Amino acid sequence: MQAITPIRRRPLHEEAIGRLREMIVQGQLAPGERLNERLLCEQLGISRTPLREAIKLLASEGLVALLPNRGAQVAPLEPGRLAEALAVMGALEALAGELACRHATDAQIDEVAALHAEMVVKHARGDLASYFRFNQAIHLKIVEASGNATLANTYRQLNANVLRARYMANLTRERWDEAVREHEKILAALTARDVSRLKRLLEDHLAHKLASVPAALTQPGGLHKAA
Repeated sequence: MQAITPIRRRPLHEEAIGRLREMIVQGQLAPGERLNERLLCEQLGISRTPLREAIKLLASEGLVALLPNRGAQVAPLEPGRLAEALAVMGALEALAGELACRHATDAQIDEVAALHAEMVVKHARGDLASYFRFNQAIHLKIVEASGNATLANTYRQLNANVLRARYMANLTRERWDEAVREHEKILAALTARDVSRLKRLLEDHLAHKLASVPAALTQPGGLHKAA
């Protein structure tokens, strides 16, 4: 009988990283807000050691700013830097789309289609947080299907810095609905392996997100505004 690898629990700091990242991206911890270690430890049910390890990693992603002798705070959102990062993301996703059309297996495209179907269900239910997780999984799956490990690693590193902006782009129902329609077209182009169309759609998709972020930053409630 073949040996079975036992299930291992993720280290506490990895669990904390994922939860804190979600809290920041979704606006539960607002830009500029100080991170109260005592309160966060109580909320997450962990000690300060894994919490501090999580904070350090999120600082390397640009989501947290470390303050000398004053703890840490959620990094402020800087429109100029977001615009630069999203412009680069658009170029990376366009390249990933081109390579995926040429190198993705049918099974990988089927996986994108399955993720898309789940994402549409979450949109219909108005569950923005779950929708966003599937949305990000789709984009990452397309990048991975490119077959270019350097591209995939670069994409992951940069995407960590723009997660909040990508989440904010869907805070209005009109933009959220339009994003779903754009994803329908993206899936169709990938399925048809239409290189030029998929590249254009992915670039436009990021451009539309970029255009919607300034309004989201200035609207009452900012990240706390519900979709």
